[in-house]
Amino acid sequence: MSIADRLARAPLFSHFPRPQLAELAGLVEERRAPAESFVVRQGDASADAFLIEKGGVRIQRSTPYGNYALAVLASGDLFGEASFVDTQERSGDAWSTSEAQLLAFAPQRLQPALDDDPRLATAFYWTCWRSLSAKLRRTNDKLSRFFAQGAPAAVRGPGGERPTSSDFRVDLRTKRDLFTEQHLSSLEINLLSTLSRERKLRGGEVLFHEGDPGDAMYIILDGRVRISKQIPGAGEEALAILERGDYFGEMALIDRQPRSAEATAHGGDAVVLSIPKMVVEQLLDMHKVSSVRLLRILCSLVAQRLREIDDKLVGWYILSGGSDAPEVR
Repeated sequence: MSIADRLARAPLFSHFPRPQLAELAGLVEERRAPAESFVVRQGDASADAFLIEKGGVRIQRSTPYGNYALAVLASGDLFGEASFVDTQERSGDAWSTSEAQLLAFAPQRLQPALDDDPRLATAFYWTCWRSLSAKLRRTNDKLSRFFAQGAPAAVRGPGGERPTSSDFRVDLRTKRDLFTEQHLSSLEINLLSTLSRERKLRGGEVLFHEGDPGDAMYIILDGRVRISKQIPGAGEEALAILERGDYFGEMALIDRQPRSAEATAHGGDAVVLSIPKMVVEQLLDMHKVSSVRLLRILCSLVAQRLREIDDKLVGWYILSGGSDAPEVR
């Protein structure tokens, strides 16, 4: 079976048009990892992404209490894509739990093709976004389970909904300035500025709750927004504090699942722009001239949040004295 056919069988690559899939297949490297061996190590500067065709891989961190498993991956899963999109060093080890057959995407080979072909780039970064978003959602759930097992309780922050001002308006130029800072094209700036809708949040006001349906993503125009989860028996655990120019709420658009966390105005009033799902899909439609830059921004943001929550999990695990028993090699 050709590499293109093998890629087509992976759900993460099912959206690829056949011409782009054939092009991608010519840039892939086949690799094998022996059972019980490192594929990559924490701190490595490499940025290859890997699709698991066969076998299993555990993403883990070394701690004073043994190896803490951040994720256990199997056939069809992608790993290493965070470093591919943000070029940061590896934040964990990838350890093969059994002999693994992998398809490797090396930036040295793939990036020139992505730069030359917007459609290939859009399809590939869609794959990275889908994979990172799924991992972030699973990690959020893991954080809830970890606290439910008795890890140190978080401090509850301010919350509670307050009424918003329905007649609040932001002029078009102010919106355009924000999107211009993102280094988007004129077409993208005009579309996002015209079709986004402003909303002012009072300090402590909740924009959306965990479990709400997601029909838009947001970008912060002014102030700060706290992304958090309500942990049963422990209160609110802050996952991220976002500022001007940061996007959030995008995960529910890509996986069509309910919101996995809560968004609240943090430390005072905040102004956000709501970008409807229809607009996002139009901008990122791989059958059109799509916004690769916007998609790369979203990938990098999700990668950053995933790293931050992984850090939080490992930190709480160490503080709890290793009470959540890790998987040890």
